[in-house]
Amino acid sequence: MKYKAVIFDLDGTLVNSIYDIADAMNEVLLKRKYKTFDYETYKTFVGHGVKSLIIKAVPEKDTNDELIEACLNDMMAIYSEVCTNKTKTYDGVLELLETLHSKNVKLSVLSNKEDSLTKKVVTSLLPNYVNPTIGLKEERLKKPNPEVLLKICNTLKVKPEDSIYVGDTNVDIKVAKNANMFAVGVSWGFRDKDELIKAGADYILNTPADLLKIL
Repeated sequence: MKYKAVIFDLDGTLVNSIYDIADAMNEVLLKRKYKTFDYETYKTFVGHGVKSLIIKAVPEKDTNDELIEACLNDMMAIYSEVCTNKTKTYDGVLELLETLHSKNVKLSVLSNKEDSLTKKVVTSLLPNYVNPTIGLKEERLKKPNPEVLLKICNTLKVKPEDSIYVGDTNVDIKVAKNANMFAVGVSWGFRDKDELIKAGADYILNTPADLLKIL
């Protein structure tokens, strides 16, 4: 097999989590009588971690460190309770993971979602398929910083050039390129194909099964 490992982004790639993220963030905003946003708008807000999401959602005139920290605490508390309410795997994802697993391809997840929440969603929806599962622990380590991605390769005992990273945003394509991995975008996620192509994606998947063509 040409590639020995596939590392996935989570939100917008393996699972559609936008409804739970949006519902939780809108609750945070409503508490402060701020404007809320629809699901499509939230697709443009996510991808850079919860703190970045809050900064985009809160009115710029009110943005300060104290408010962001308070919103962050509220968001984490609310979202941790609802993060698997409406979140589902995309059609064909479980079948793809099962096929890759049967072919002894090593599978992992690296997300900009906070680490404990990333693990909670994966444990709930993708049990027994991916290891390790790693989310964001420090702001400096968030994608497109390749440091954690390279550590995953080391853990899996594979070379970056023998690995694929799959995601739905330009951040995912950039982190793959920064790690010298084959960069694959998905067309069903939170961003459009143009963003992925402009970021330098090596390949675009229209369905999860398309990944098998690369392998």
